[in-house]
Amino acid sequence: MQIEKKDIRALSKDQLRDFFVANNDKAFRGNQVYEWLWSKGAHSFEDMTNVAKTTRTMLEENFVINHIKVDTMQRSNDGTVKNAVRLHDGLIVESVLIPTETRTTACVSSQVGCSLDCNFCATARLKRMRNLEPGEIYDQILAIDKESRLYYNHPLSNIVFMGMGEPLMNYNNVIKAIDMITSDEGLGMSPKRITLSTSGIPKMIKKMADDGVKFKLAVSLHSAIDETRAKIMPFSKNFPLKDLREALEYWYRKTKSKISYEYVVWKGINDDKASVDALVKFCKYVPCKVNLIEYNPIDDGEFQQASEESIMAYIKALENIGVVVKVRRSRGKDIDAACGQLANKEADAV
Repeated sequence: MQIEKKDIRALSKDQLRDFFVANNDKAFRGNQVYEWLWSKGAHSFEDMTNVAKTTRTMLEENFVINHIKVDTMQRSNDGTVKNAVRLHDGLIVESVLIPTETRTTACVSSQVGCSLDCNFCATARLKRMRNLEPGEIYDQILAIDKESRLYYNHPLSNIVFMGMGEPLMNYNNVIKAIDMITSDEGLGMSPKRITLSTSGIPKMIKKMADDGVKFKLAVSLHSAIDETRAKIMPFSKNFPLKDLREALEYWYRKTKSKISYEYVVWKGINDDKASVDALVKFCKYVPCKVNLIEYNPIDDGEFQQASEESIMAYIKALENIGVVVKVRRSRGKDIDAACGQLANKEADAV
């Protein structure tokens, strides 16, 4: 019976050093291999050109590198790039490169499918197959950084976890991936350029605060009325707004980091005055800003984009209390560049 080899990227640098010592080699080999895996993004042991062939053979016999492969890449007329990413077991996730005049943002996935049941979201129609490993998340960033350099002549500048899946339902792996993205031994990106977007799981928001994370937090809110939010996002019945509010207040006390609310206004669902007033009240609890997001319907069902008048009612009411509001227009419509929790959102600058 053939034993399944372990992905070498599951090992820490110390574990790699220990492996080489246990195999009668020098500990510093672990440092070399670690650099190849993370800083240089090696896809195979053969890529490790300054490592002896006998050592590469030993690694091949004991480990694999379960790197991703960009299966198909589509470029929109507006410059948005959508990657269909094939994982080592054949499953597919999506990542998106969103350019502006001054920067490029990667929208990445954290799960294959999603555990939640948001009615407006295309990903929610796919059952969750599994969590992504830290290396698979990291690889999406490497691929988009390469595309950013190729098409826009500068490195990737921002990352948003708004692709397939709920990041807080894959917390440990997402945090490990972010640790490598921000590490000098990885990509060395500032955590302030990373935003994690969640549908709102109070205990995990508190855990992030306790863990002292340095990245930004965005919450897919969509309504500040429990009954309405439960119709939009049925799972939220288990996480009432008073619990979410308490978690966000806790987050701000611990981190002093302003929260972004992601908010789609739908016709006949949350485009009334009561919904506007409820959001205004919710925004007074914690320093925040609001991204009103243009919705691109996934079918001809009940979720349809609200009128410009409804959007303006939100903008006026929020600006009256000093909340910064931005309207995010759809990107990549011609290639259906869905960005996970919300179809076709402009994900940068959250």
